[in-house]
This record gives sequence, structure tokens and C-alpha cells, in this order.
Amino acid sequence: MNITFIGGGNMAAALIGGIMAKGHAAAGIRVVELQREARERLAAQYGVMCMDAADAAVPLGEVVVLAVKPQQMRTAAEALKPRLAHELVITIAAGIRLVDLSRWLGGYTALVRCMPNTPALVGSGISGLYAAAAVAPEQRVQAETILGAVGATLWVSEEKLLDPVTAISGSGPAYVFYFIEALQQAAQEMGFSEGDARTLAVETFVGAAKLAAQSQEQLALLRARVTSRGGTTESALASMEADAVKSLIVRALHAANQRAQELGEQLGADE
Repeated sequence: MNITFIGGGNMAAALIGGIMAKGHAAAGIRVVELQREARERLAAQYGVMCMDAADAAVPLGEVVVLAVKPQQMRTAAEALKPRLAHELVITIAAGIRLVDLSRWLGGYTALVRCMPNTPALVGSGISGLYAAAAVAPEQRVQAETILGAVGATLWVSEEKLLDPVTAISGSGPAYVFYFIEALQQAAQEMGFSEGDARTLAVETFVGAAKLAAQSQEQLALLRARVTSRGGTTESALASMEADAVKSLIVRALHAANQRAQELGEQLGADE
């Protein structure tokens, strides 16, 4: 499988590193990136061909990954439009709906929309994927291969579900970091150094997440097993319940989902 990345930022670099770690040859990867520093970094780190423009003499390959910022997508798509024939086009730009991308590509429909998240940078991401009806089964496998190289994947049956994917897992690392910050702050206030407080907070979260990932039991049961009657955990959870922490988190996620829907409308609007 030959792949052309349009855009060579952090997420493109993560995907390139991921698929190469799975055995994909550097010779089968090309990157179109305007910034010279990014081109030099990718070429030095991965040995892939990097260009500042899509050279008509260089074939696109079977897959094109649009990894530019949402605000740059229309320009990138219109530049790509004359060259498309049978390639699978994957977009990882947040908020860009396939109906709009297809319009910018002159009606092209072999499209997969993905929403990865930043833990992909360390091979532990999760990506939501949605395939347009024109995408062939083998092209779904290609998309799965690329996004699956940096973590778990979840196909959704309706494109509108990518808005909550954005709210939950796309933005989710920020919520996790926010909670870890709170654990660290509390530890420091209780007398730990900044470094030790960070270690306690991060390792506690990593361990709990691993336990949840490896267990088939309900999260509520895992929580209950840590919560002894009259103990410290019960006291902390009672305080959170009194402050309606869970309800506030759920409400915040609904706000993120609403904003994802709004951004989709804004980014797809004709100028």
C-alpha cells in the first residue's frame, strides 16, 4: 500500500511512525508539507519522501491521508481534486463533514472520516472512523490498518456519531490531564514534592486505566471494590457526589458534543 500524506504535523508523524513500526516500508510513504522544518524532520526521522507540493510526476498511491488543519482543508482538497481517480481519501481533520469534503473534491466519494486523539503519539490512541457508502471493503481495511497502527479503532454506523466521538475521546485526554492535575495539586498540598506528586497522580491513573481495560467487570463494581464502608475512598466519593461532580462532567461532555456539531456547520459553510 502506497500512501500520500497531505500535511506533516504531529498526527501525520504519529501515523507514519505507527505504520512503519508495523513493517510498512518508507519507500511507500510520501508527505506533502509546506513547512521546511517539518519536511526535514520527517525525512530525517523516518526516511520518507517529503515535498512542498504534490508533484504530478509522483503517484499518489492507493491512499491519501488529509492531515491538514480544518481551516486549511478546503484549499488542500481543491488542490488535490484534479489528481484523484480511484484512491481512498482519509481525513483526520476535526469537524470536516464528508458532504463538504466531497463537494470540495468535485463530488469524489471514496472517503473515510476519522477522529484520532493525541495518545496516538505514543501508540495508545483510539480513533473513531466512518466510511462513506462508496468505500470498498478493501479500502476499509486500508483505513483500519493506518489508524490501527497507533491504537484502538471504533467504526461508527452514522457520521453524526463522530461528534460525540470528538467530545468523548478526541477531547478526552484534556479531561484526563485535568483530573491528574487535581490529584497532583492535592498531593502537593498534603506535603509531597512536585515530582513525587506527579508520579503518584500519573501512575495511579495509568494503573486504574489498565485495570479497567483488562477487566470485563462493570466500572461501578471496580469502583466499589476500592470503597470500604466508612473508609477514605467513601469519604472522597461522598464529597464528589455532594458536589454533583459526575453530573457536571456529563454536562460538560454534552457541551463539547454541541460545539462539535456547531463547528461542523461553520467549517462546511460556503464562503
